[in-house]
Amino acid sequence: MTAKLIRNAYEAALTMTAVLLCWAAALTLESTEGLHTDVLVLAVALALTLASTQRTADTRRRLTSLGVLPVTVGASIFLGRLIASHYAIGAAVFTAGLALAIWIRRYGPAAAKAGTLMTLPLIALLVVPGPALPPEAQSGLVTWFWAALIGALACCSVWLVQGAGDRYGPWRAQPAPEQPPRRSRLHPRPSTRMALQMAAGVAAAFTLGHLLFDDHWPWVVLTAYVAASGNRGRTDVLRKGVERLAGACAGTLLATGVAAAGITGHAAVALMFAVLAVALWLRPLNYAYWAAGMTCALSLLLGYFGQDAQHLLPTRLEGIALGAALSVASAWWLLPVPRRRTAT
Repeated sequence: MTAKLIRNAYEAALTMTAVLLCWAAALTLESTEGLHTDVLVLAVALALTLASTQRTADTRRRLTSLGVLPVTVGASIFLGRLIASHYAIGAAVFTAGLALAIWIRRYGPAAAKAGTLMTLPLIALLVVPGPALPPEAQSGLVTWFWAALIGALACCSVWLVQGAGDRYGPWRAQPAPEQPPRRSRLHPRPSTRMALQMAAGVAAAFTLGHLLFDDHWPWVVLTAYVAASGNRGRTDVLRKGVERLAGACAGTLLATGVAAAGITGHAAVALMFAVLAVALWLRPLNYAYWAAGMTCALSLLLGYFGQDAQHLLPTRLEGIALGAALSVASAWWLLPVPRRRTAT
């Protein structure tokens, strides 16, 4: 266990170094070009999610990410505008994009990796608190061009740090052995089942999230996605839903203590990065640690943007509970995938 914690700490340090490098580059852009602060949130969200997917990537795959991610990030900005102006249409496009990224897994590992790149900007769109900002601030949100540039910076930051870590660090990335393709006898195929489950859960999350939580619908949608992603069967989705909810409860208590201490401004930003680092370190042990860290970090983020984060925490928990319930219901009753049948 000690050796695992040490290795986890090393991997978390690599990820946070890449995140801070991308954040520093975005901070420079923000100050020189007069961009909105949400460009910093986008940089952190993209680097954080990209680091885990690129850790064992070869040069060809990293070059593919460098070409694909900026385009998809730029397109996600248009999608964000569409959701803001025509919620139902934007939600339908978002849901279809997530389902498509899962459905194309049937075409092999390359298609699965492309699907992962497609989802990263969509998830970052849920993390960047555009809908939670005051109306007068939303007109200044990051444009597609700057968003695409931030996507390229995230790719370069992750590539640079992970490459240096592999060359000079004590450990190298250990890619998992490629499993030979195996066609399932299920009809419809597992990829189709998981895509339909994701579409149903996310669509319900969009609908109920908007009706019950107004501009805070991203909490419901994000949880519905997280619980259903990498679906290995009904029990797996239930476990992730419970772990996310338990972690969110712990994160709520932590965020309440931070709010009571009156930590704001730059100190809150520094604390947010520290919380993310600890959550990354403990994430391989149990997803609840990551959920707790993310809940606390997002609370600090909303506080930085001027929101009453402490007042919103109970609402966040309600949204997380609803998103987890929707995802579990979809996985259990809509074309469930047997635990051992996750082939395409």
